[in-house]
Amino acid sequence: MSNKYGVRVAHRNDESGVSAVLAASYPALMAAAYSPEFLASAVPLMTKAQPHLLTSGTYYVACAMDDHIVGCGGWTMERPHSGEVEIGLAHLRHFAVAPQWTGRGVGRAIYDRCAAEAKSADVTQFECYASLNAEGFYAALGFRTVKPLDVRMTDELTLASLLMERRLVTQ
Repeated sequence: MSNKYGVRVAHRNDESGVSAVLAASYPALMAAAYSPEFLASAVPLMTKAQPHLLTSGTYYVACAMDDHIVGCGGWTMERPHSGEVEIGLAHLRHFAVAPQWTGRGVGRAIYDRCAAEAKSADVTQFECYASLNAEGFYAALGFRTVKPLDVRMTDELTLASLLMERRLVTQ
């Protein structure tokens, strides 16, 4: 398998490819941090591409040379679940990499695209709600853990997460 891929802005017609990456990634990569019972309930809620992200202009896909989507992620000015906007603060959203593509720089390439675009929009800080298994990935990108956070998925289901943040250096 080639290591070659490119990162581009996502479009509405990427919905099935993004959902496929989420469906492959989340159960496999989250298994070490969450119980099988929890994942059985949570995974169906987490693995659907979000149309508002796909059409935001700030959500990206990494595509292999055959145009197959192998990673996704993006950012918004709006805080997830509340829609609040704070000047200079942006939020990383719905990152995933197909399990067979982890360790090849795909997630970092998507993050680098997010950071470059966010800096152009006068963003000075990123926040993310990281799943427990993703703490190492975000730490490697320079994020620090702020505090544990429970993300409400439904009235009965919350995802144990971490609030992480990183200042963006502007030139």
